[in-house]
Formats: sequence, structure tokens, C-alpha cells
Amino acid sequence: MTDEPRAARRRLPWWLATLVYVAATLALALAVTTFCVQPFVIPSNSMVPALAKGDRILVQKWTYRAAEPRRGDVVVFRDPGGWLGQLDDPSAFQRGLRAVGLAPQGGYLVKRVVGVAGDEVRCCDEGGRTLVNGHPVDEPYLADESANAARTFQLTVPRGMLWVEGDNRGGSRDSRAMQDEPGEGFVPAESVVGRVWARVWPADRIGRLAPTDAFADVPSP
Repeated sequence: MTDEPRAARRRLPWWLATLVYVAATLALALAVTTFCVQPFVIPSNSMVPALAKGDRILVQKWTYRAAEPRRGDVVVFRDPGGWLGQLDDPSAFQRGLRAVGLAPQGGYLVKRVVGVAGDEVRCCDEGGRTLVNGHPVDEPYLADESANAARTFQLTVPRGMLWVEGDNRGGSRDSRAMQDEPGEGFVPAESVVGRVWARVWPADRIGRLAPTDAFADVPSP
């Protein structure tokens, strides 16, 4: 009979148990988004058809902890400066929605890596294809291949930098559009949050974002 009162005294009040549960859940969610995966909402159609405006995605954050981004990877990265214009000042509620992937995050972009450090990137050959280290790249994921050659250029990607472009070449503000700005269109590799792993919403677009072998035959710089 003496054990029962002791057990009752050891039980937490319901409100305290609820607070502990909520705190533990939030701590777990924070750990997951910090070290493993992070949800994002696609803010534009610059990456169609692979990613469309409003798609909810998961980004692998551990991918580049021991490796560098590779050609063909679709990555989320922080704005290097001036790519997105004037950023908004979200309320606490909006920040909460962004943290769980229910609203577009300010200050981030999603593009495909076309060139890594040391690569010579040139646009374009007679067929409108981008050349990387002299090799013409066939990119079957492009929304419109003819839009690829809208602006010609030839450059070498500096150390620690990336050259990124949207799959919707005719509707993407990417490295090509930023060539005349202070950064010359290059993205610091350290600004990459992670690689896009999967679409998780809407329901008819759920699925893993398959890697591409379009750059498999590109020689080393």
C-alpha cells in the first residue's frame, strides 16, 4: 500500500509531461534540420520540369560534409549577394512556417551545378549545348534546350566556387545573369546548404530527385 502513493508522487503533472514532450519533439526536429535534412519550398519555376513553384522538397545536409558538390547536382544555397534583390523581414509566424517547410525561405536559391572549381565553361556549340572542359553536355532535363544559347560566354570557375544554372534556362536568374555583378556569377561552395533529395508535396509529384549522368564524360580540368 505504501508503493502506490510513491508512484503517484513520481508521476509528472499532465501539463508538465506535455511540455516535456513538446520540448523533446522540437529538439529532435532542430537536430534533424541542423544535421540531416531540411525542408524547403520552391519559390519559382526556374528549375522546371524537375522542380516547380510550390513544390515541397527535402534537402540532404550531410552530403557535402565530407565531399564537394559535383556537376549535375541540384543544390540549395544561400544568396551570395544581390541575386534575390531586397529580402523581406518575416514575422515570427512566417519564420516558423519556413522552418517546417510550409512557406518559401527567404535568402535561398535552388539551381543545378554546371561547373566546379577549375572547370572551363563555355556557351555554346553549334547545337546550343554547354561545353565543360571542351566536352559538349547533353542535358535532357532542360525545359527548353533552345533557350540555353541565349547568352554566350567562356570562363573558368575559380577555386572554392561553383557555376550554377536553372533547368528552365529561359526563365532562370542564375550564374549567367549575374556575370556583370560583383561576384561575376560564381557561387561559393561553402554557401551550399545541401543537395535536393526528394519532392514530398504535392502528392502527384512525390518522389526522389534522380541524379543525372549528363556530366559523366566531362574530363577533368
